[in-house]
Amino acid sequence: DSSGTFVQLRLSLVQTACGKRAPRPQNCRTLENRRKPVCVACYKFDNGDVPKVLDKYHNCGPSHHMAVKEIKQRDEAECKAVEEAGKATDALYLPGMYAFSRGLPA
Repeated sequence: DSSGTFVQLRLSLVQTACGKRAPRPQNCRTLENRRKPVCVACYKFDNGDVPKVLDKYHNCGPSHHMAVKEIKQRDEAECKAVEEAGKATDALYLPGMYAFSRGLPA
């Protein structure tokens, strides 16, 4: 894509028996019937020699939540918007894209 590189990551996390403060051994036992959040991260980088982030989105939601379908749809929509970043110079106006101020009367 000439407007940059789009990266999407989906991670499934699990809780382990290892403590936060303890050194992290490689063989941590996973805890059954605990939270298992699913994280989505989307990034759009430009094509420069030192790539800059044009747009990003990340969200971690619990997989047992009743609104999983709605969260997944929102994640997909947000990632699509990130993917489109920098593509068109005649892009639609988004609220907050420009700011105007009015000067005091002279």
